[in-house]
Amino acid sequence: MFEKSRAPFDKLMPLVLLGLLALGCLVVLLPFLTAVLWACILAYSTWPAYLHLHRSFGSRSWAAGVMTLTVAAVIILPAVLVGSELVENSAPVIASIQSFLNDGLPSPPGWISSIPLVGPTLANYIAEHANDASAVSAQLREFVRPAQGLILDAARTIAAGLVELVLSVLIAFFFYRDGAFIARRLQRAVERLGGERALQLLELAGATIKGVVYGVLGTALAQGALAMVGFVILQVQGALFLGFLTSFMSLLPMGPPLVWVPVVIWLGVQGRIAAAVFLAIWGVFVISGVDNLLKPYLISRAGKLPFVLVLLGALGGVLAFGLIGVFLGPVLLALGFNLVLEWSGVTPVSHPDTLPRESESRRL
Repeated sequence: MFEKSRAPFDKLMPLVLLGLLALGCLVVLLPFLTAVLWACILAYSTWPAYLHLHRSFGSRSWAAGVMTLTVAAVIILPAVLVGSELVENSAPVIASIQSFLNDGLPSPPGWISSIPLVGPTLANYIAEHANDASAVSAQLREFVRPAQGLILDAARTIAAGLVELVLSVLIAFFFYRDGAFIARRLQRAVERLGGERALQLLELAGATIKGVVYGVLGTALAQGALAMVGFVILQVQGALFLGFLTSFMSLLPMGPPLVWVPVVIWLGVQGRIAAAVFLAIWGVFVISGVDNLLKPYLISRAGKLPFVLVLLGALGGVLAFGLIGVFLGPVLLALGFNLVLEWSGVTPVSHPDTLPRESESRRL
């Protein structure tokens, strides 16, 4: 009798211990979860390049090391260069602010008064404060404290992102080296849990991740190149740096306008109205147009998702999960969309070549 009452307890206890173990592992890895996800995405999206290096070197460790250094040179080095350029270019900005504090604002250009509705008022306001340094100082002091807080928050975010990026690249080395083994174990675990249909969903998730990576990076390069062309045409100083900064900011929602809109304002202040209008049109219809058209197309082509679901997945993913949500959002919608198709009787589209094949994994 005692043995029979003990039997359910003996069966339940291993499950409880297993759950506690899984919870403990999650707590330990939770601070590094985003870095691990970035490393997985980096390794998976560049896996064909790793296979080519592996065939050339004949060694998983050497191929993984070269891929890690290459990814670091492509991702981390540009981020460091952008940071150093921002520090170097901050000196003229600080000098301009100091000039405003000491000498007051410059006289307004004549075209400001011709702006409809607000032009005359704005011109009078600038003219009144042009030679009144104390008034300018009083106005700027109202924004100093909030600006300091924003700068400190931005500095912390950039520093944390850079540390996370370095950690992701380091973790990617192990994903490269042991990726075939991880892929085999993941495929077998998913097959045991959900069968052949679960494998198809896993392959669909991989295809969507690749589409997002190629769409995000391809769009970033295209936007940076087009922005640089516009800056070169208008003979804007630092066109190469501004184009590179546009590519970097393309990773953020509405990031490129943060680069070319200030340039438009600067051209207008300099009296180059035609150049400012041209750059505004170029930015809205060309630079931002690429982001609105090319990125969703590349993502939806790989994941076989409708355009609107790609757009909602990317935007909603960023709002829900941060920058990593650019990848998680479309993946979740792709899986849900295909499950709905299957439930409604429509055969979903599978992607058979996304994960390393079993024979290919064994060769590695």
